[in-house]
Amino acid sequence: MHPISRAILEIREIFGEMGFEIGIGPEIESEWYNFDALNVAKDHPARDMQDTFWLKPISDKKVLRTHTTALTARVLEEKKFPVRKIFPGKVFRNEATDATHEAQFFQMDGMYVDKDVSLAHLKGVLTHFYKKFLGEKVEIRFRPSYFSFTEPSVEIDIKYKNRWLEILGGGMIHPKVFEAAGVDPKQWKGFAFGGSIDRPIMIKYGIDDIRLFYSGDLRLVNQL
Repeated sequence: MHPISRAILEIREIFGEMGFEIGIGPEIESEWYNFDALNVAKDHPARDMQDTFWLKPISDKKVLRTHTTALTARVLEEKKFPVRKIFPGKVFRNEATDATHEAQFFQMDGMYVDKDVSLAHLKGVLTHFYKKFLGEKVEIRFRPSYFSFTEPSVEIDIKYKNRWLEILGGGMIHPKVFEAAGVDPKQWKGFAFGGSIDRPIMIKYGIDDIRLFYSGDLRLVNQL
């Protein structure tokens, strides 16, 4: 089994133990769900042609999704709370490839919305996940950051084999994201997080080039 497929099955199992369901959605996404509904400013550089694959005709405002966070906006619109979901799936970025960057990669986003949710819940969920996925010795820390769709926002690092590694971004869902979905942010609270699936796999199995995942070389699959 391909290491990404194997990792997604393991991710589903671990989060399933915590009551999270799997959410899926289109890889061709609208500008609304990919940017607008997530409070991404109209002049944000992520919208530019050099960062996003815009599909023709441009007037249709369709993109290859740049993050599975777009599914958070879609789920909020359903207004079926409380809700816990994770969104593993392929995303696309218009950038040069090297050993640690690809124009396509797999991402894992997640969300939890209820009456009383805090950053402490986010830290507890992610600590449990990474201890299961990478081993009990893993440590986790939050650092202040900025994302348009969360407030407050944090960069999430893990300590693995005595090295601190930046692994995810997340925070509390921004009130404007709730409002864009027609949800009252005074009534509901939630956290969201997102980051690469490929990178934790590279850490776990000692793979030093992300391009190997997409090479079609069966030697990679057979040795893991």
